Amino acid sequence: MRVIAGALKGRRLKAPTWEGLRPTSDKLRETLFNILAPRVVGARVLDVYAGTGALGIEALSRGAAEAVFIDGDRRAQALIAENLAHCGVETGYTIVRSSAPRGFDALGLDGQLSFDIVLLDPPYDEQPEAVIAVLEAVANLIAPAGVLVFEHPRRRAAPDVAGVLLRTREVASGDSALTFYSPCPPLPSTQVPSTR
Repeated sequence: MRVIAGALKGRRLKAPTWEGLRPTSDKLRETLFNILAPRVVGARVLDVYAGTGALGIEALSRGAAEAVFIDGDRRAQALIAENLAHCGVETGYTIVRSSAPRGFDALGLDGQLSFDIVLLDPPYDEQPEAVIAVLEAVANLIAPAGVLVFEHPRRRAAPDVAGVLLRTREVASGDSALTFYSPCPPLPSTQVPSTR
């Protein structure tokens, strides 16, 4: 695994030494960031089920202002910190040491915190109901013009709608697929005419 482009291009990232963690392939990561390219510079990025940290680190390399990594596995948390240190990243990131969606609460949300890009890469064997619950919970953290990208097995369809999120695009590569979501704009409130 390596950083594909940007200031940290070519830096090698350490892979997990245990089973059960499936890093996004370099090819799929390149596809993802080719699509996201116009959005990355200056963006606040949330990397959920961060694993190795490769997605968030790629975003930082390409000019993201900040990356927040969420993972509940202590081994993954240590690996993210190690990969950030190896790349020389000292600021502009936070590692939330909690599982999703509990990790969202750990961000100390006050209704003002929002992300331009949310990257969601749960284990491929995660139950669909659990994934939908995370999609719905994280929707509140996405900026109005933001995007969520959900990586999942190609054989398992992603929902068209999850809470206020609406599917806008899907890209398949090998056994994996990337499904893109945008927040639905709130419906205009119906005003009752005054009877005065």
